[in-house]
Formats: sequence, C-alpha cells, structure tokens
Amino acid sequence: MVESAARRRKGAQAAEGRPNDGLFDRELDHLPPAARWREWMNRVEATIFAANEPVTRETLARVVGKSCNLELIIDDIREELRGRPYDLVAVAGGWKHLTRPVYGDAIRAALGTSERAVDLTQSEVLVLMTIAYFQPITRAELSSFFGKEISRDLIGHLRGAGMIASGPRSPTPGAPYTYVTTKTFLSHFGLDTLRDLPDFEALEDAGLLSKEKLLAGDIMPGFSNDADGDAGVVGDE
Repeated sequence: MVESAARRRKGAQAAEGRPNDGLFDRELDHLPPAARWREWMNRVEATIFAANEPVTRETLARVVGKSCNLELIIDDIREELRGRPYDLVAVAGGWKHLTRPVYGDAIRAALGTSERAVDLTQSEVLVLMTIAYFQPITRAELSSFFGKEISRDLIGHLRGAGMIASGPRSPTPGAPYTYVTTKTFLSHFGLDTLRDLPDFEALEDAGLLSKEKLLAGDIMPGFSNDADGDAGVVGDE
C-alpha cells in the first residue's frame, strides 16, 4: 500500500509538470567530468531552444547539478555558436536564442513581417521611453512632462502591446495607478534589465532626451503629429 501510494504521488507530480527529483538525475555523478559538462550544456541549450520566453536562472537550475556554474555553461554554448546565424542572448532577466540582426532582411524576405511585431508611433515610443526612465509614473505626470494630455488610448495601446503594466498606486490625491515597463519591453528592445538602458546623461548630451525640457513641455518636434485631430491630446481619448 505504501509503495503504491508513493507511485501515485510521483505520477501526480509528473502529470502536473513539476520536476521529480527522484527520477531526474541532475548531478550525473556516474559520468566523467567532460561528459557531464557536455550533457549539462546540451540540457541548458535544449531548454532555452524549446522555450517561447527568456529562460531564467531558476528554470535552468532544474536541469543541472549543484556544482554547475551556469555562467560558464552559457559562455561555452555561446562560444560554440560563433559563426552561426543566431546567438544566445541575455534578455528580460533570462536567456533566449535570437537570430543575428545581419540576417533580418533575409528572414523578412523569406517569411515576411512577423504578425506579432509591435508597431509603435513616434508618440508612443517617446511616452514608453519616458515611462522606462521615470517609472513608476502616472498618466497625469506623463501629461505634465509633455505639456499635453496623454490619452487613455495611447496608454491602452502600450498596455495591449504588453510594453507596460500597472504599477503601485501613487500616494498623490485620488491614488491613481502608475505605469511601469514589462519583460516584454525588455525583450523587444534586447535589454536584460533596466540597468541596460542607455545612460540618461549620455542621451541628454546627444540631445535625445532632457528631463528639463520634458518638465517644461519642450518636447521633440512633431511629437503630436500622431494624434488624430486634437492638437492638445496625444492620442484620442
């Protein structure tokens, strides 16, 4: 009876997709060191290859032993991919296989534009960039930055594209929602974390972004050109 119950528990774990420590050998102690390392590399690469989203360290740790250094595993995989048309890239807090940019034209010529491609207007890119640098931020604060009301439609489009999400409520009167960027934002722009954003001072020096100009409403020329009819609103309400 006890053995039968144990088997049922193991079967239930497998059915629910949870790792089963009793059946899956992570340590591979029976293999010589070189063969063990190769198997860990294969497991890590296969897991990343099969995943639709960037794979985190915690996920990869489920398929390798305790003595495995994941950074070294990734380095060795990337070394083997030199000269290949794709690479293993740190993005959105995990790792993902991405084709090299130089082959973008060939891929588009063969497969066309991806249906999942995010089409953002200049206004949306500027608002998204502002959210990225000053998050968490409210819609009213965004409107103050740009000297024009940022419409709910524009925010809704960025949310629908998965680029932003609701953050904590602001401590200001009315406790409005704030907005923050998402892992989709990081993945779309090829960033691992927000620390990989271009240095703010460098952007200011290049004349691409200025907090003072934003606060003063001195926005980039043509910012409101994307708006549909109302010159005082960025995006329709």
